[in-house]
Amino acid sequence: MKPTLFLLAAGMGSRYGGLKQLDELGPHGETIMDYSIYDAINAGFGKLVFVIRKDFEDAFRRVVLSKYEGHIPCELVFQSLDALPDGFTCPADRTKPWGTNHAVLMGQNVINEPFAVINCDDFYDRDSFNVMGKWLSELPEGSKGKYAMVGFRCGNTLSDSGTVSRGVCSNDDAHHLTSVVERTKIQRIDGVVKYLDEDGETWVAIPDNTPVSMNFWGFTPDYFEYSNEFFKTFLSDPKNMSNLKSEFFIPLMVDKLINDGTATCEVLDTTSKWFGVTYPEDRPGTVEKFQKLHDEGVYPDKMF
Repeated sequence: MKPTLFLLAAGMGSRYGGLKQLDELGPHGETIMDYSIYDAINAGFGKLVFVIRKDFEDAFRRVVLSKYEGHIPCELVFQSLDALPDGFTCPADRTKPWGTNHAVLMGQNVINEPFAVINCDDFYDRDSFNVMGKWLSELPEGSKGKYAMVGFRCGNTLSDSGTVSRGVCSNDDAHHLTSVVERTKIQRIDGVVKYLDEDGETWVAIPDNTPVSMNFWGFTPDYFEYSNEFFKTFLSDPKNMSNLKSEFFIPLMVDKLINDGTATCEVLDTTSKWFGVTYPEDRPGTVEKFQKLHDEGVYPDKMF
């Protein structure tokens, strides 16, 4: 069974401003997700599932889904604040979505096969899809508790316009993830990759090839069941309900599962070089990089 690609498209880019998902950055009007989907199809993925906001549906169907018709089956699911387990009610004054793992839960009724999760506004590069597609397609039928994460080399994921946030990963000798520590300020200083320590003053050097999470995960459908149960625990914590900005993130769920021995998460190395539009200043450079990829024949003039 071919794996599914689950694309997170419900959020807005707060630092960039506007809907990055629909920004035409390629030389022929391509969006970043067009490149992801083209690479995923060629890596053996067999279906697309997008999670979006309901009020975004008409524009999304018209601008996005229409171009993929005839190339790969597509489905839409919707993330809303009130999509909560029985017995829980969204606080009246909450406006922030419940986070990436809540978004993943929206796919549980349409995904019954191994699947990968990505952001729609990141360019992950071709090798990462080949690595994840191969790993998912080779899972034994009925596998449970065997997950994966594409571990990008930190030096391949930086912005020239400022610091970036990355989940800095540690893994054991079997390449299984042991921890992800969110570092909110990472950049290259005098040729060396460094992150700002929690004291807000000390810059700590790390090797270029340190694996970091770019929110490119691989799961089997049992992940939904675990997530449903832990989401109830998350919502039962008064501080999560009272904090209007609390979020149920994918790393929070994965960390719980690997620490209690329910699952393993293999860190998959990739030579892919990430880029995206974290800041408005990143846009011209991103447009230039896509133009170069087309000029070099990596992508055709017409992908869809």
